[in-house]
Amino acid sequence: MTEDGIQKKSILIIDDNPSVLKFLTKTLFEQDYRVRIAPGAKLGINSAMAEAPDLIILDIKMPDMDGYTVCQQLKANDKTRDIPVIFISGLEDVMDKVKAFKMGGVDYIVKPFATEEVIARVENQLKISKKLRQFQQNIEE
Repeated sequence: MTEDGIQKKSILIIDDNPSVLKFLTKTLFEQDYRVRIAPGAKLGINSAMAEAPDLIILDIKMPDMDGYTVCQQLKANDKTRDIPVIFISGLEDVMDKVKAFKMGGVDYIVKPFATEEVIARVENQLKISKKLRQFQQNIEE
């Protein structure tokens, strides 16, 4: 919780690269987010199921399972279906990006990335997610 009693937004980073995990953890922690890391795909899925984060940052290329499959599994589960997923990857091909969006990703950041870009994209997706939840609650009332 922050000093004013507001719950900090939680972000789960799923990536097998220690330097990426370190960079993103430091960057997001400095922006006052609660950050959890999963250095592998299966660990990431289990972590998201155990405690659903507000946002997931997901690498595409990992040894145990690719990020597309991870996203597909998360989107197939009621508990994790609505969590926004931002893909990160060194893959710059348009078809890789299109596939990420088709799997349920909401954004795509190409590595190497700039701190300002990561922060802006994370903040943007959290705002969109909040507005979408508010809209859904209004419909249900």
